[in-house]
Amino acid sequence: MAYSIDLSGRVAFVTGASSGLGAQFARTLAKAGAGVVLASRRVEKLKELRARIEGEGGDAHVVELDVTDADSIRSAVAHAETEMGSIDILVNNSGVSTTQRLQDVTPEDYDFIFDTNVKGAFFVAQEVGKRMLARSRGAAPGSFTGGRIINIASMAGLKVLPQIGAYCMSKAAVVQMTKAMALEWGRFGINVNALCPGYIDTEINHDHWSTEHGQKLIAMLPRKRVGQAQDLDALIVMLASDQSHFVNGAVIAADDGFGV
Repeated sequence: MAYSIDLSGRVAFVTGASSGLGAQFARTLAKAGAGVVLASRRVEKLKELRARIEGEGGDAHVVELDVTDADSIRSAVAHAETEMGSIDILVNNSGVSTTQRLQDVTPEDYDFIFDTNVKGAFFVAQEVGKRMLARSRGAAPGSFTGGRIINIASMAGLKVLPQIGAYCMSKAAVVQMTKAMALEWGRFGINVNALCPGYIDTEINHDHWSTEHGQKLIAMLPRKRVGQAQDLDALIVMLASDQSHFVNGAVIAADDGFGV
């Protein structure tokens, strides 16, 4: 007997959806039946993704979102719920990085990373979480069948790596943020978990893997390979589903054993 997960009737809000893992997460959730809200600053890229999802039989809506702007967060979430209905699933995916040694990190570099990866992620989750809490308590209209917040951290939040120290610090903060939210919101039926991907081949870094530095990095990995975005499909669908009701505050590494 086959086992399947159906997200029909659920609304998923995916940040950083214009490319990379965010785009893959959105397509995967749509294929599982969820209505997907695509959110990022690059609206034209989102429109292309929406057309692709609709061509595959899915349902998607586009909202402009700058996670470093509190007004943009509030506006995007409100617009999403007006157009698609109450948000059941948040994939908190927006993230940025720089490459330099710690002694070379400037205040501007630090703010660039932390404003998006930590502050932005927190206030997106807070805005969606407040709406989930209100429905759970019966203080806001809309049915509530349990909320799912999936914070996309990184194996770099669990294992310090050279030349991306500030990024590692920011993703470690996302891991602790996940646990804090799970502790406070779990009693209201909101499950908050962190997914920590390892090295994944996306359009942003694809050319890097064929360079000398990229090849050296691959040689350091346990199975001498990088992952593909679709390698995370099963995890993202499970964490978004009712079947994850007993999974709360988990920090799940999907790094091919790199952190072991």
